[in-house]
Amino acid sequence: MTQWTADHAVSRDGTIIGYRQIGAGPSLVLLAGGMQSSRNFSQLAELLADRFTLHVPDRRGRGLSGPPGLDYGIDSEVDDLSAVLAQTGARDVFALSSGAIATLWTALRRPQALGRIALYKPPVPVGTPSPLDFVQRYERELAAGNLAAAMATVMKGTRDRRDWFTGLPRLLLVPIMGMALRGSGEEATAIRELVPTFRHDAQLIAATAGQVQRFSAIRIPVLLMGGDNSNPYLPMALDALQHGLPQAERVELKGVGHIAADNVGKPKLVASELRRFFAEPV
Repeated sequence: MTQWTADHAVSRDGTIIGYRQIGAGPSLVLLAGGMQSSRNFSQLAELLADRFTLHVPDRRGRGLSGPPGLDYGIDSEVDDLSAVLAQTGARDVFALSSGAIATLWTALRRPQALGRIALYKPPVPVGTPSPLDFVQRYERELAAGNLAAAMATVMKGTRDRRDWFTGLPRLLLVPIMGMALRGSGEEATAIRELVPTFRHDAQLIAATAGQVQRFSAIRIPVLLMGGDNSNPYLPMALDALQHGLPQAERVELKGVGHIAADNVGKPKLVASELRRFFAEPV
């Protein structure tokens, strides 16, 4: 197995955007979503490493990267991904959730930087229910310092329809999250650091509300990916994007939900579709 290495790009405002990389072949960026870091895509990257060179960034505020900054917004995400693309020479991107929203905005604003994009369940707000319905509760719990409750709120707000764990009553789920957060290991530390970063994902999602028609100007090939075990607002977003994007292909994976690409999901299913979509040079 090819070994992981680390490198970084410098965004327009000077923020370091660190990324991990593995593999050999054409470059492909894997961009994570809310409450995730580059390490959540370790298995997906390793599954693809015989065919591609994978560059897996930590979005700002996480892992190897610098802080979000006082002026965080859509521009920050576009500048960060653009910097990684320029540094690595990559033109293809797979992105999950809020990372997929960042990729859509980059494709719209920097079309020359990208060749193809594959997007797994971008939570673009297009109606009711909304991916923002639970955010006010999350913000209150975060402000009160209750990370366990805030994490439980995000998990319930983004939960897949048939996921038994996130379907647990809050009276059970919050204490379980509390125990996970109190751990002394690397995983517990990572979770404690990631829970507050969701406020920036929520900010990105909110800034995209009412903007879906703008993405029809994206003229590159787009693979829209989803699963059949999804929160209803996610297929609504995919429907709207499929209708508006002129070069969109839609794939639905069976038996998976929102984090299929994650280490704890079913990354083999996602890897198979990415191999097919990114098989030929642009």
